[in-house]
Amino acid sequence: MEKTEIILVRISGQDRPGVTTALTGILGHYNATILDIGQANIHHSLSLAIVFESETSQSGYILKDLLFKADELGVNVRFSHLSKEDYSTWVNLQGKNRYTVTILGKELNGTQISLVSQVLLDNKLNIEKINRLTARIPINKKDRIGRSCIELSIRGTVESFKDLQRDFMRLSSLHQIDIAFQEESMYRRMRRLICFDMDSTLIQTEVIDELADRAGVGEEVRAITESAMRGEIDFSESFKRRVGLLKGLDESVMKDIAENLPITDGMVRLVRILKKSGYKIAILSGGFTYFGNYLKEKYGFDYVYANELEIADGKLTGNHVGDIVDGKRKAELLRLIAQVEKVDLKQTVAVGDGANDLQMLATAGLGIAFHAKPKVKANAQQSLSTVGLDGILYFLGYRDSMLEGDY
Repeated sequence: MEKTEIILVRISGQDRPGVTTALTGILGHYNATILDIGQANIHHSLSLAIVFESETSQSGYILKDLLFKADELGVNVRFSHLSKEDYSTWVNLQGKNRYTVTILGKELNGTQISLVSQVLLDNKLNIEKINRLTARIPINKKDRIGRSCIELSIRGTVESFKDLQRDFMRLSSLHQIDIAFQEESMYRRMRRLICFDMDSTLIQTEVIDELADRAGVGEEVRAITESAMRGEIDFSESFKRRVGLLKGLDESVMKDIAENLPITDGMVRLVRILKKSGYKIAILSGGFTYFGNYLKEKYGFDYVYANELEIADGKLTGNHVGDIVDGKRKAELLRLIAQVEKVDLKQTVAVGDGANDLQMLATAGLGIAFHAKPKVKANAQQSLSTVGLDGILYFLGYRDSMLEGDY
């Protein structure tokens, strides 16, 4: 039986059309088996690596032809022989778990990336690939889009997810970046349902505070709201107390507030792209159906579940109708919608900012705390604080090059 050997070929230099075609063509001519191949191109600089197996009697001819062709193409080529033991060891390493780390910020610099890489190194995780998800950065600062994102493909075994997340959270707070660490599975790029909190997530206000201002009880209601969002008092109890303070407010006030809701930066773009991608999109809110339905009609949300204010003779009674949509109910509704839409829970995403969102965030396949309170950040799977809502697209694996015309 003819002996074989394994050879690693590294090609680098100025990229030009036809390099990969020519070099793989030589391997094909000699019936060499390509065991692995990878290529990257940064600013017209080519980096190509090929691992191939060939009959020992043919290897010399292959290397000679590759050298001549590389010289003709104006690229550099280097060869390394791999023992079959080394190759087998490398193959076995590919069985390790695979993860994705997304680093997002208004700008990214060497220090930030170095610190994230050091955390991975300390946890014995290996970076296999780095991709840029945002568009190439123009020279003119005025033309920059105000966000920068890269994605790292990682292999290894995580000994403590809690410790890793803690280290990433520390870097995030100190260096103004968001770091998402996700297991790379078929579900990650096949999400189909996304559920949003409304107040302070889709919109940049707490509607109950707006209503309270019109009723002249703004300070009192805000104090209760803040305490509830921090998880200091039960949401249902705080809800009843706040709604009670709205008694006597004229119904017409709600229409005026709805028409002037401050929409969160990036929300319109995010929803538009998700709808194009076939997502079902829900609002699960501890706020009020009137405002959720307003957003549904204007932006095309598929579901709205929130709280219904009781109205009599054109005025708020200070009571609500039906069950309160609290944290537990949000998680139940996420499961229910997933069941109706025949979506696996691992394919769901939840986004919110308050303590009453934590159960929903924990239930979803991907839970994202958006510009959230410290307690919520500390207990969520992922957090997003540096850019607008459309930053979620990068956590889902989208890149700007896929979204031409949707910047």
